[in-house]
Amino acid sequence: MNTNLSDTQDEILLRACEVARIAEDLRAQDVTVLDLREVTSICDFFVIATGASTRLMRAVVEEVNKQFKSDKWPFRQLEGAQNDQWILADFGDLILHMFHPEARELYDLEGLWADAPSVDWHEVLGIDKDRGL
Repeated sequence: MNTNLSDTQDEILLRACEVARIAEDLRAQDVTVLDLREVTSICDFFVIATGASTRLMRAVVEEVNKQFKSDKWPFRQLEGAQNDQWILADFGDLILHMFHPEARELYDLEGLWADAPSVDWHEVLGIDKDRGL
């Protein structure tokens, strides 16, 4: 087994979970991490979250980019930044989807990617799901 690959996969999983934590800390709702590694080659993880407002959606994307940029891992592509329904931030192996509630229901990524297992990101990060948010 190649330990470098395992280390890289663990790092990507931790980054996906950290994105979820940032989104939840900023009051995004229904934050989900999907593990796509066995389902597709387009990326390893989706982080999907709902923002009650365009301002909140943008704030989450900006905060994630700010934190990852300091690690020299900025997003490769940003789609929908001028859109008030959906924003996609592509970090290569991980994609963040921020949705307005109606758009999330319409696009139903969890249903579309139903073969992808959901990650209990709270458990991966060792944090309590009911931490008072």
